[in-house]
Amino acid sequence: MTSSSARPLWRGRALALVGIVLFAFSLRSAVASLSPLFDHISADFDLPAAVIGLIGTAPPVCYAVFGLLTPALERRFGLERLAVAAMIVVTLGLIARSLAPNSGLLLAGTALVFAAVGVGNILLPPLVKRYFPDRIGLMTTVFSTTMAAATFVPPLLAVPVADASDWHVSLGLWAVFALVAMIPWIGLAVRRASADRLASLSGDDDDIEQTSPRAFGRMWRLPIAWALLVGFAVSSTLAYTSFAWLPKILVDIAGVTPAVAGVLLALFGFMGLPASLAVPLLVTRWNATRVLFAVAVVTGLTGIAGLLFAPSAAPWLWVALLGLAPLLFPLVLVLLGLRTRTHEGAVALSGFVQSGGYAIAALFPVGIGLLHDATDSWTVPLIVLGCVVAAAIPVGVIAARPHTVEDDWEQRHGAW
Repeated sequence: MTSSSARPLWRGRALALVGIVLFAFSLRSAVASLSPLFDHISADFDLPAAVIGLIGTAPPVCYAVFGLLTPALERRFGLERLAVAAMIVVTLGLIARSLAPNSGLLLAGTALVFAAVGVGNILLPPLVKRYFPDRIGLMTTVFSTTMAAATFVPPLLAVPVADASDWHVSLGLWAVFALVAMIPWIGLAVRRASADRLASLSGDDDDIEQTSPRAFGRMWRLPIAWALLVGFAVSSTLAYTSFAWLPKILVDIAGVTPAVAGVLLALFGFMGLPASLAVPLLVTRWNATRVLFAVAVVTGLTGIAGLLFAPSAAPWLWVALLGLAPLLFPLVLVLLGLRTRTHEGAVALSGFVQSGGYAIAALFPVGIGLLHDATDSWTVPLIVLGCVVAAAIPVGVIAARPHTVEDDWEQRHGAW
């Protein structure tokens, strides 16, 4: 699943290392830079609540739709060229929404950004698999930590930059990072095309790794693929539902002020940073997959139980525990590389898991709100979230088995 002999990280792949870091940063900074500026934008033109709601719902929907399309796009264009295209579209979307004169064009530019980010999300694990097969844990730590940091940095800078200039500049400056992120992948795409051309001319066509449209379809019949999809859905559901509703839940049942609720939401988000640093290395070096699934389930259920039965006793503790449950996100990301043998398997598994997981997660922020309105209470919504966390228990049992999707297919259906 990984190379037995690791070579120095920089040797022959420094461009790929820089490219993966810039790519990961651009994917998250593009998403996290908008919401802090809604007040500034609404001073220039009307920003209806419906538009804000659509912007909040758009990420998981776009990630799901374009995650499904990515394997086919990768077969047509290749990993490197598709990475360049994703950054081009992100750049154009960021520029478009920074120049938007009304809410409709702001929404259109944002949807364009999210569409490209949906493609980029799928590409990161296969890119790590291609360039760093001997360092999957380390490189997953690098890009997942970069993504976590890129979730924090834009909200911290967005308002000060807008106050110093205006919101157009604050939104548009992130296009610079996406533009710079193209450069390594342009170089790598040229290098890949040259290598493929030389292999073709020398008659070594078998050395050119070809992907099959059947690979994605095979994922539907493999328990390991479904297990990782559910694990990813659990993590994404907790994250999107918490960012949508946790402040209101805390105000309503824990008696905290809106300002304190905002700080507690930041605490929830911050808990993902140490998880991004530690989880991939714990999996690759100490095979801690089963233990980490157990930690995610226990902390998530304990945090929800605290909010149900003693919300005002220690709200910071319940939020911190709940914030540990999405450690499933970096855990599933590293398993996307470890549970595949081939490049096409990594692309197909990444597309299947992330698109399906985001599609499920997109239903919950709205569904939790409807449950609250129907019951006039947060009890039933929190119980539902507890059931979501519990769904990770069988996932951990299946995902911890050290086998790949290719192994699974060959055992059940014959040659991959």
